[in-house]
Formats: sequence, structure tokens, C-alpha cells
Amino acid sequence: MDAIYLEGTDDCPSVILDKDKNIFKLSGKSLPENVSAFYDPIIAWLENYAKDPLKKTTFQILLDYFNTASSKLILDIFMILEEMQENGSEVEINWHYADYDEDMKEAGIEYSEMVDLKFNLILK
Repeated sequence: MDAIYLEGTDDCPSVILDKDKNIFKLSGKSLPENVSAFYDPIIAWLENYAKDPLKKTTFQILLDYFNTASSKLILDIFMILEEMQENGSEVEINWHYADYDEDMKEAGIEYSEMVDLKFNLILK
């Protein structure tokens, strides 16, 4: 399975999805002009990964900001991970936030209440 490595921009987050290296990471800002065009390959990769995942998947979220359109796609990612867990994989989300960023902390709390996954809120 080919890895995805996307360099972040002012509008799009950095993305690393690498099964061989056990790295699953989303970081930076997420406000792409065409949210579907940006996230569709990520969703497709995760759906393919979910067919034969590692025993344990730890997904790192280090977002500084995301817009409303991105929030839905982030939830879609979590739903795929939740389904993987329901099928027997161990899944964990590490949601990183800055101490001054109550909005990102609150977003992590809200997502943790929407899905049945182990969510770690981590002060960066």
C-alpha cells in the first residue's frame, strides 16, 4: 500500500499516511478551497487501509485551525477509524492542542463525544 505524504500549505494541512512506518498524522491548517478534492484521496486511502489495518493505529491530529467544511471530513476519518475498531483493530486518537487554544481543545472534546474511540487530549 503506497503511503501518502502531502506537504502543508497556508490552506491545507500536512498529511502522512504510512502503514509501513506506522505513521498517521494530520497537522497544520485545514481550509482548502475544495475540501472534497483535498480529502477524498485521504478518505479513499483510509477505507483501503481499513481492509487490512495494523493491529494498533494511533492517529495524530495536530491542527492549528480547521473550517466547517473540513470538520465534516475529519469526522468522516474518525468514522472509518471507529469502524476499524468495531472490526477488531485497536485505534487511538492523539488530539494535540496549544495551551492558549481553547477552541481546538473543545473541538477535540466534541469529537471524542461523537465517536467511540480512545481520545487523548494532549497539550503541545
